[in-house]
Amino acid sequence: MRADIHHVADGTYLVHGSNTNWVILTEGDAVTLVDTGYPGDRERVLASLAEVGSAPEAVAAVLITHAHNDHLGSAEYLRATYGTPVYLHEAEVPHARREFLHQVSVGTVLRNGWRPGVLPWAVHALRSGGTAHVPVTAPEAFPGDGALDLPGRPVPVHTPGHTDGHCAYHVPGTGVLISGDALVSGHPTSRVEGPQLLPDMFHRERSRAVASLDVLAGLEGDVLLPGHGPVHRGPVRDAADRARERAL
Repeated sequence: MRADIHHVADGTYLVHGSNTNWVILTEGDAVTLVDTGYPGDRERVLASLAEVGSAPEAVAAVLITHAHNDHLGSAEYLRATYGTPVYLHEAEVPHARREFLHQVSVGTVLRNGWRPGVLPWAVHALRSGGTAHVPVTAPEAFPGDGALDLPGRPVPVHTPGHTDGHCAYHVPGTGVLISGDALVSGHPTSRVEGPQLLPDMFHRERSRAVASLDVLAGLEGDVLLPGHGPVHRGPVRDAADRARERAL
């Protein structure tokens, strides 16, 4: 299965899976994989690694923005099969272990089924493993503060609201911000294009999600790689400000 992969900056690739994205940061043959799509995206994840000249054995670590199934899908597979460490914010570690689940409920989705795009998205999510039980057995908190000693030297940035431990990843060397679901550029349930928050039903605490846009606005960069939607080019500050305006 061929992956929809885009070279967006030096050593940096945005991959579109089935309604969700992941990012590959390369350094020689080694890579950092940020997010892993739905469980049903596994073949695409492996294909994307091959397309950038790497392999699952060469993944130095999996970084997870947050532990929803459409981002966590193949994390445990890579950990169990290849010994790949899986890192998240400390507040997100128990979420990845599925000690609890902070994810939009089926009931909430059904109550919002009248909204454009919601039911087709829900059917796709179910078929792709959106409600599957895919805990990570041994997720790890980041080993220290600041840039991680991994390909790309990504810097975790805590951006709670979508989930308690949601993290974006800033790559200052290339001006890239991997924003996960803290700031997206599109979604099948949204009729808006460009920088935005996800629809309200997806956030654990919407007010904190809005506040986290201020954190992102303070980062230097001009390439936004969201968890959903296409790459967005332009100052990160402007993208965050635009999303805040739309949210108010």
